[in-house]
Amino acid sequence: MILSVGNSHQTKPDVYFEDKPVMVVKADGLWQAVVGIPLASKAGTLRIVVKRGEEKSTQLFSIKDKQYPTQYITVNDERKVNPNPIDMKRINQESSRIQEALTAWTETNNEPVNFVWPIKGRVSGLFGRRRVFNGEPRNPHSGMDIAAKTGTPIHAPATGIVRGTGNYFFNGNTVFIDHGQGLITMFCHLSRLDVQDGQTVKQGDIIGAVGATGRVTGPHLHLGVSLNNERVEPRLFFPPESELKN
Repeated sequence: MILSVGNSHQTKPDVYFEDKPVMVVKADGLWQAVVGIPLASKAGTLRIVVKRGEEKSTQLFSIKDKQYPTQYITVNDERKVNPNPIDMKRINQESSRIQEALTAWTETNNEPVNFVWPIKGRVSGLFGRRRVFNGEPRNPHSGMDIAAKTGTPIHAPATGIVRGTGNYFFNGNTVFIDHGQGLITMFCHLSRLDVQDGQTVKQGDIIGAVGATGRVTGPHLHLGVSLNNERVEPRLFFPPESELKN
């Protein structure tokens, strides 16, 4: 959701949604809040809080319901569907590291990011699909999948700072890039990692390679976009899908 929150000649406001800081950019002579809406949000009226110095106000906006198709997936490794107690201990430990990456906030005054696709390939999974693994319902798909050969180089979609790397139970080898103001991209299931935590990358830099680590049915890149710590539709930030073709 993009909401105008003042004229650009005014001081840049601080904006919050569900107590989380929100990206604010200057465009068309206005300050605009770019708000990530959770998939779990129900249709109805939501609000942001706008703070400018000692002044505080609220702004309401409405969202509509959207239904996503269901995707049925067969995973050969049953532990990737029903983890055992040892797996769960690992998963819980990893959750805090993932949250640390997704809640990173770097204050910038950059204009909205013009992303480029990190790889070329076939879209094999879309955002929001309700997923059923081996007959058991699980969380909706929080990103999009792009199928490509193992070893295909993955490029940074825009300039940013690496805020986390590692090998995770479900996500496999993963890289998180902080583009500023709560906008984070994530790249999962990599065969290798070519960057380190804290490293600055420029648009087009190689950050790793496509693989099949974690919970997968074949080699592909899971591309995720997080805004104010909510996973959002990646295609909102990237060029037309026609540019994904080899």
